[in-house]
Amino acid sequence: MKRLALLVLLGAAPPQPLDLVIRGGTVVTGTSAPFVGDVGVRGDRIAYVGPRAPAATHVVEASGMVVAPGFIDPHSHVDAALASSVPGERLVLPFLLQGVTTAFVGNDGGGAPDLPALKGPATGINRAAYVGFGAVRSQVVGEARRAPTAAERARMQAMVTQAMCQGALGLSTGLFYAPQSFADTAEVVALAREVARRGGVYDSHLRDESTYTVGLEGAVAEAIRIGRDARLPVNISHIKALGVDVQGRAPQVIAQVERARAAGQPVTADQYPWSASGTSLVAALVPLWAQDGGRAALLRRLDQPTTRAAIERDMAENLRKRGGAAALLVTEGAETGQTLAAIAARRRLSPIGGALAVIRIHDPAVASFNQSEADIAAFMARPWVMTGSDASTGHPRVYGSFARKYREYVVRRRVLTLRRFVEQSATLAADTFGLKDRGRLAPGAFADVVVFDPARYAERATYRQPALFATGVRTVLVNGQVAVAAGHPTGRAAGRALPHIPSPGTCP
Repeated sequence: MKRLALLVLLGAAPPQPLDLVIRGGTVVTGTSAPFVGDVGVRGDRIAYVGPRAPAATHVVEASGMVVAPGFIDPHSHVDAALASSVPGERLVLPFLLQGVTTAFVGNDGGGAPDLPALKGPATGINRAAYVGFGAVRSQVVGEARRAPTAAERARMQAMVTQAMCQGALGLSTGLFYAPQSFADTAEVVALAREVARRGGVYDSHLRDESTYTVGLEGAVAEAIRIGRDARLPVNISHIKALGVDVQGRAPQVIAQVERARAAGQPVTADQYPWSASGTSLVAALVPLWAQDGGRAALLRRLDQPTTRAAIERDMAENLRKRGGAAALLVTEGAETGQTLAAIAARRRLSPIGGALAVIRIHDPAVASFNQSEADIAAFMARPWVMTGSDASTGHPRVYGSFARKYREYVVRRRVLTLRRFVEQSATLAADTFGLKDRGRLAPGAFADVVVFDPARYAERATYRQPALFATGVRTVLVNGQVAVAAGHPTGRAAGRALPHIPSPGTCP
């Protein structure tokens, strides 16, 4: 009372009480060593981080829990969930129940130029979006294997410019996938320069993560060159050494990236903590030349004995690179949960015959078991590699990537400390992509916060049961609103669009 009377006498307003305090947890700020203390929230911002917060309207007891900034997923495929007409789907519960409060969409070149993710109704998590090279090229050039005309290139540049001025983070590519694979480096650089002028980044699924075309190290060199020639930061999507021909090559790729970084070039990567990648059956096995012109053209080639024989030969080689028919698990459609080996045996066909029988009906998603644990750990240990999910249909990484990384690589394998896990899962992405006041626990930062039980935080999703929620998350705040309480979603959709602000004077 005396302090309040003094404040009134001096003409100063009394301090505004906190709305919520998270009390007594192990606080991992993203920028400093963990400590036991409190995090206080007022409105949509963090107002206090320290040993003992002032009184608050609501208190979350967090003794024995970890309190961290909400995780940021720089490579997700939750575009459809965020744009769903079903409010519950827009909450993106598989992410919230891992503590993920922000996701980037439009990756792998798929981001629509009109940026639908930055529009529309409320969502459960924050979202940012790329403009996709594949989406732009398909609209202008189509699915043919040819170079654009000068007029077409100018039109693509204008589409990228417009998207950047609408808030795109940058340009994403999936140069492994047709028809993006039909573009040469110079074509990509021309579009990336429009992104660079507006302060954006270049994010790429490499042209090759194995030995399909230019090779893994050749593809890394291309990504670095695009960043250097266009003068913008580069992020390598889901960095990996894919397949039997390149397993064990992580040290060489790391050396490439670190030479570029030592020369002053901003190069980073994201990574999911699983040994199986996720793609489609066509993308995994069918040679790029056979995909020229799209699915209809592929099916016509399969009806011609000579071209079918050539396709089968190339598919057999691609299957070898991926470790054989037992290493491909179908995760979508009628064959869900079956390996290519089992599908072929049931149909009394060769593995390639079985694959083609499926492809003639549809192109299902597959999990491809193609990475070594040594390579995964080597990439993960680098300070420039952040956590991502690459959350795609039927793969457990949708429901479990962040939780698995903690359980498997912090607790079990001890590849990372708790602090490094949090920094890779929140702070590094915020800093790399310019998300102002996010990715850390600090006064003034947005109140995106996760509280999890370090003894229980783990994935439950498996390759056979990929849609099981993670365990151990107790509380999640999104922009100061409680999205998860006592381990259960509250139904609040407090997420926001996070548009990139273009460099001054670069947009109409």
